Amino acid sequence: MSNFKLVEQSALNQRYFTLGDISVQVVKDQALVSFAIPNGKRKEVNDAIKQSYNTTLPKIGLSVKSETDHTQFLGMQAEQFLMLFNYKDNRAVEQVKSRLNALVYLCDQSDSWVMLRIRGKGCRTALERICAIDLYKTSFPQGSVARTTMEHLAVIILHESDDQYLLMSPRSSAESFLHSITQSIENIS
Repeated sequence: MSNFKLVEQSALNQRYFTLGDISVQVVKDQALVSFAIPNGKRKEVNDAIKQSYNTTLPKIGLSVKSETDHTQFLGMQAEQFLMLFNYKDNRAVEQVKSRLNALVYLCDQSDSWVMLRIRGKGCRTALERICAIDLYKTSFPQGSVARTTMEHLAVIILHESDDQYLLMSPRSSAESFLHSITQSIENIS
């Protein structure tokens, strides 16, 4: 029998670059876990989140932060959320289960999505060229999250702070996604 060893590999290999005033960084140190709340369990789950993470679940389209593992909860749709947090090992679901003593449906999405952090003066302008939603700060303020498309690719966009966004897209189209982002930045530079 052959002795093979699987090695974790990023879809975009630790890339970081700057084009003009805008930087793009591949984010690798974050776990992404989706969770859904079973019917009739909202109060129980809210209580568990409050106890374990000292926060409450966000409304759809918004996010909230917790100091526990630097967790951020993203309100994606009714009773469905994403959790972003510091990645300790390859057991993200177990990490959540150990903190959240409530019945929720969990799925580790960490390896399914590529994450890019785009920041700098003009990053919103670059994103608006390819994004189907209004990213102006009165329509999409800090902490907002949405599903959208960019250049016909599925994207989740999180407005982290002024001139900074976290973008998530399926791993299978990572190179195309990165190309569309860099091309848009180059077009405004």
